[in-house]
Amino acid sequence: MVDGKSRTLDYLSAVSGYEFNNPTLLNAALTHRSYSKDNNERLEYLGDAMLGFIIAEALCQKFPAQPEGVLTRLRASLVKEETLAELARSLKLGDLLILGAGEIKSGGWRRDSILSNAMEALIASIYLDSNIEKCRSFVLHIYSDLLANLSTSVVKKDPKTDLQEYLQARKRPLPVYEVTEEESQDHVKIFTVRCTVEEIEHVVTAQGKSKRNAEQSAAQKALEILHQNSQ
Repeated sequence: MVDGKSRTLDYLSAVSGYEFNNPTLLNAALTHRSYSKDNNERLEYLGDAMLGFIIAEALCQKFPAQPEGVLTRLRASLVKEETLAELARSLKLGDLLILGAGEIKSGGWRRDSILSNAMEALIASIYLDSNIEKCRSFVLHIYSDLLANLSTSVVKKDPKTDLQEYLQARKRPLPVYEVTEEESQDHVKIFTVRCTVEEIEHVVTAQGKSKRNAEQSAAQKALEILHQNSQ
């Protein structure tokens, strides 16, 4: 982390275009659960919802003629873990994170899951420090290049969407996803997800570094089985 709260504030103000009024909120956004019980998880929860809303609003304005399905896939591509982690790296957020000794040793400041969570927490902290207008300005600022270059022609459906549409087209019940296990491997949290599909006799399971990734992997496995069974 950059030495001193003032240097952290000055740096983030310079790269983000937003100046914090309450340094405590910024400190909370940068604090990982490995360091303290008072961490950024609640802010991450709020930031995730706010980011989804702001990006959805921006997409509706940019693509007024596109249907809901296309907008949903566009939004998913913009708010996914990998995209958020890249944005965090562009702000050098990893250098500012407050991590526990184990996460520091294992290079937690480089991990996509930690970086993406910190980005969501930062978005929430800006909202709480100011208002929705300034929060929106911050999000649109950091997403400006991505939004400007976004095209509906390059967006692919994710496995969960593919599986849902496959089953809906055949008027079959939708899949059910359930987290069956959470464990830590070398300080990395691993989620195991079970995907239940009526047309597949056995339960499909998959693992990922986030619940979202594990669900996508399980959906991909289920799709492959369904396609094999239909041949």
